[in-house]
Amino acid sequence: MSIQIRFFGPLADAVGKSRMDIKDINDTETLKRKMLKDFPKLKNYPFVIAVSKQIVRENQSLNPGDVVALLPPFAGG
Repeated sequence: MSIQIRFFGPLADAVGKSRMDIKDINDTETLKRKMLKDFPKLKNYPFVIAVSKQIVRENQSLNPGDVVALLPPFAGG
Protein backbone atom coordinates (compact mmCIF):
# COMPACT_ATOMS: atom_id res chain seq x y z
CA MET A 1 0.00 0.00 0.00
CA SER A 2 1.44 3.37 -0.99
CA ILE A 3 0.25 6.77 0.16
CA GLN A 4 1.50 10.22 -0.79
CA ILE A 5 2.56 12.59 1.96
CA ARG A 6 2.74 16.33 1.38
CA PHE A 7 4.52 18.77 3.68
CA PHE A 8 3.71 22.48 3.81
CA GLY A 9 5.47 25.61 5.06
CA PRO A 10 8.11 25.10 7.74
CA LEU A 11 7.35 21.38 7.79
CA ALA A 12 8.66 21.06 4.23
CA ASP A 13 11.80 22.91 5.32
CA ALA A 14 12.21 20.60 8.32
CA VAL A 15 12.10 17.42 6.22
CA GLY A 16 13.84 18.87 3.15
CA LYS A 17 11.08 18.05 0.68
CA SER A 18 7.50 18.93 -0.09
CA ARG A 19 6.23 15.43 -0.85
CA MET A 20 7.10 11.77 -0.60
CA ASP A 21 5.52 8.38 -1.09
CA ILE A 22 5.50 5.84 1.72
CA LYS A 23 4.43 2.21 1.96
CA ASP A 24 3.08 -0.06 4.67
CA ILE A 25 1.51 2.61 6.87
CA ASN A 26 -2.04 1.69 7.83
CA ASP A 27 -3.21 4.63 9.95
CA THR A 28 -2.45 8.23 10.85
CA GLU A 29 -1.01 7.48 14.31
CA THR A 30 1.54 5.08 12.82
CA LEU A 31 2.34 7.66 10.15
CA LYS A 32 2.86 10.40 12.74
CA ARG A 33 5.19 8.22 14.83
CA LYS A 34 7.22 7.30 11.73
CA MET A 35 7.50 10.91 10.57
CA LEU A 36 8.69 12.08 14.00
CA LYS A 37 11.23 9.24 14.13
CA ASP A 38 12.52 9.72 10.57
CA PHE A 39 12.49 13.53 10.69
CA PRO A 40 13.27 14.57 14.30
CA LYS A 41 13.12 18.30 13.38
CA LEU A 42 9.33 17.88 13.06
CA LYS A 43 9.17 17.67 16.86
CA ASN A 44 9.87 21.42 16.89
CA TYR A 45 6.71 22.26 14.94
CA PRO A 46 3.05 21.78 15.78
CA PHE A 47 1.06 20.28 12.92
CA VAL A 48 -2.22 18.63 12.04
CA ILE A 49 -2.82 15.80 9.61
CA ALA A 50 -5.30 15.96 6.75
CA VAL A 51 -6.38 12.92 4.75
CA SER A 52 -7.87 13.62 1.34
CA LYS A 53 -8.23 17.33 2.23
CA GLN A 54 -10.05 16.64 5.53
CA ILE A 55 -8.32 17.42 8.82
CA VAL A 56 -8.42 14.41 11.13
CA ARG A 57 -8.43 14.76 14.91
CA GLU A 58 -8.39 11.04 15.78
CA ASN A 59 -6.57 8.04 14.40
CA GLN A 60 -7.85 7.22 10.92
CA SER A 61 -7.23 4.24 8.67
CA LEU A 62 -5.34 4.94 5.46
CA ASN A 63 -6.12 3.41 2.09
CA PRO A 64 -3.96 2.92 -1.00
CA GLY A 65 -3.80 6.14 -2.98
CA ASP A 66 -4.68 8.41 -0.06
CA VAL A 67 -3.01 11.81 -0.03
CA VAL A 68 -1.97 12.85 3.46
CA ALA A 69 -0.91 16.41 4.26
CA LEU A 70 1.05 17.57 7.28
CA LEU A 71 -0.13 21.13 7.89
CA PRO A 72 1.40 23.79 10.14
CA PRO A 73 -0.85 26.17 12.07
CA PHE A 74 -2.42 28.71 9.78
CA ALA A 75 -4.63 31.75 10.03
CA GLY A 76 -7.01 33.11 7.51
CA GLY A 77 -9.20 36.01 6.99
